[in-house]
Amino acid sequence: MAATGSGTSSGHPITVLTQDLVHKLPSQSPLLFAQKKAKNLSFETISQVLGRDEVAVAAIFYGQGRASDEDVAKLAQLLDIPEEKLRETEITGIPDRGRSMEMPPREPLMYRLYEIVQNYGYAYKAVINEKFGDGIMSAISYSTKVEKETDEKGEWVKITLRGKWLPYTRF
Repeated sequence: MAATGSGTSSGHPITVLTQDLVHKLPSQSPLLFAQKKAKNLSFETISQVLGRDEVAVAAIFYGQGRASDEDVAKLAQLLDIPEEKLRETEITGIPDRGRSMEMPPREPLMYRLYEIVQNYGYAYKAVINEKFGDGIMSAISYSTKVEKETDEKGEWVKITLRGKWLPYTRF
């Protein structure tokens, strides 16, 4: 199943793996990205085949998410990678989240996300604690979605973060 055109429904180019990241990522990453590029597939298209959110699929490609056995089978078929070859990688293992990125991040988009927390972190915490009490939002029982909105002022990124509320226990 190869996409045509630019590979994305938005008309923008697909994301490919840059060489500066290869040494920071697990062994499945170069395999997955090579075939994603060869077939000109977007994360949106791959996510539809896997039945998962596109951010979750991208996380698998970067080694920040764990693939299920079903994900591996579907990825192998879609990307024409022998399933055994994928299973020899860390794709179904425990993901290594966070170590591949320096803090603060230097990549501009990632830095802007970091900057949002720098500038508004205490405000988010205050408002959330007023609504829920003393606790934290889970990044484990969690989902996220990236959407594009367009209005008379231009294009807007809408990121939804949805985490289970975990109240601190009294001890």
